[in-house]
Amino acid sequence: MQPAEKYAVKYKGFYFQPDCCSPEHIDSLEDFEIRDSDVFLATYPKSGTVWTQNILSLILHKGHRDGTEHIDLLDRAPWLEANVRNMDYVNRPSPRLFTTHLPYYLVPKGLRNGRGKVVYVARNPKDVLVSYYHFTKAARTLEKVDDFGIFMERFLSGKVIASLWLDHVEGWYTHRDDFNILFLTYEEMKKDLRSCVLKICDFLGKRLTEKEVDAVVDQATFNKMKADPRANYDFLPPEFMDYSKGHYLRKGTVGDWKNTMTVAQNERFDSVFKERMEKLPIKFCWDIHEES
Repeated sequence: MQPAEKYAVKYKGFYFQPDCCSPEHIDSLEDFEIRDSDVFLATYPKSGTVWTQNILSLILHKGHRDGTEHIDLLDRAPWLEANVRNMDYVNRPSPRLFTTHLPYYLVPKGLRNGRGKVVYVARNPKDVLVSYYHFTKAARTLEKVDDFGIFMERFLSGKVIASLWLDHVEGWYTHRDDFNILFLTYEEMKKDLRSCVLKICDFLGKRLTEKEVDAVVDQATFNKMKADPRANYDFLPPEFMDYSKGHYLRKGTVGDWKNTMTVAQNERFDSVFKERMEKLPIKFCWDIHEES
């Protein structure tokens, strides 16, 4: 049941990818200086991270204009805990946009006094589980678990990168008063992307024209992103991804868990997660019948 140390190392109660970050780097983040204009996107893996990175980037960089046309998401919204391109985070021009899968207690302490802004996106955990499972097939830096049932048990016990989904979502929400934070769900973004874009703009204090909002919504649709080499993460080299087995952006739908989980697996999932989930004030949608 334990993940192989080659792929996952537990530090301060949280599973990291050892090839992307180290305990020393995690410790150094505690005193990372936060600017009031900083924006952090916080998510559990496979919860709409790349999608929201793109939305935030489109809003902050005026729809990929002003000299940012050819910059990909890894440079636009780099990972706080995994500086894979060795960027100079300290001297990045404002507004800085960062992405993180860290739990609330491992982010820079400067964020906890209301400086900067945090956008947290949560997704229903059954779709997270299925998306995560398919992603491990293509990601060379993650351990392969061919049996979905075995992977589900690891997910339910938090023995995956980013640890337990419940702890992550619950931790950020319970400590929301410590941060200047906006909570969104993947499902509400799917149902009404425009309203969510406006909500994000209001939270960030960005004033966009109607035409600019329309452009953000259009460019942030799943099909547009999947075809955009700046936004689809297909720019990662083959040592990170086996593109013959999958991509970062797979389906982008709600309710896909029904195509993978058996009735028994669904009941097992509910028996482990349901009680704690019912205590969360975040109400998750489990299926959306989308129009083509």
